[in-house]
Amino acid sequence: MPELPEVEVTRTRVAPHLEGARVAAVRMGLPLRWPLGVAPQALTGRRVVAVRRRGKYLLFELDQGLLLLHLGMSGSLRWLTVPEPAGRHDHFDLVTDRGTLRLHDPRRFGAVVYADRQDDPMAQRLLGGLGVEPLEDAFEPQQFHAALRGRRAPIKTVLMAGDVVVGVGNIYANESLFLARIRPTTPAMRLSRARVARLHGAVREVLQRALAVGGSTLRDFSADGHMGCFQLETWVYDRAGQPCRVCGTPIRCIRQGQRSTYFCPRCQAR
Repeated sequence: MPELPEVEVTRTRVAPHLEGARVAAVRMGLPLRWPLGVAPQALTGRRVVAVRRRGKYLLFELDQGLLLLHLGMSGSLRWLTVPEPAGRHDHFDLVTDRGTLRLHDPRRFGAVVYADRQDDPMAQRLLGGLGVEPLEDAFEPQQFHAALRGRRAPIKTVLMAGDVVVGVGNIYANESLFLARIRPTTPAMRLSRARVARLHGAVREVLQRALAVGGSTLRDFSADGHMGCFQLETWVYDRAGQPCRVCGTPIRCIRQGQRSTYFCPRCQAR
């Protein structure tokens, strides 16, 4: 699933094309996770003012209204300057006077939803429960520690839940916990201030590195045709049985919440 780095990389690639463009038409393919919420033709003539991100959502601010786009499990966006016929997995086209933004989503878990404003009920249903952005100043070690003190669940599960901090998906949670030398099964509430401070720094370091190399392409992800490379340099993710790059101990893999968790039993002893 595209996480914060992949969504942010996508935003930076499509925003220069879209900002200032005027909508000429909207084409809908097979149904996505949620309905658009407005007749497609109602968006014709509106102008894209800005492209922002909140968690794993892209927010297309229009001069009237807002489009919220989620890439789901397998979605990716392409910018087309020359019209191309839609394929079987192309389910949304935002046609503008500059070109077309196309959502390709083989599994159709993505979504494009219209809201009048970011504070209206539909937008808040999607965005209201999201935690702090990990690369912004509001993500602060002391508040992070305070939020974790009330959580009995394993720290990896809490990281991925998105209500404390957003966008730390499976690959980035594994890598952050390794850099912080914290075992993924440790209850979040048992982490000391010092260990939370290490984790805070590791989350930032991992996400910033992922952004620098275009995110991770594990199966389907691309940002306007560009693949990510972070998966090629992981410390523990998808390396079960291989030697730890630090101590040589074989990397272990367990299941947590239906997801694979990778860790070094020596470097992450507790």
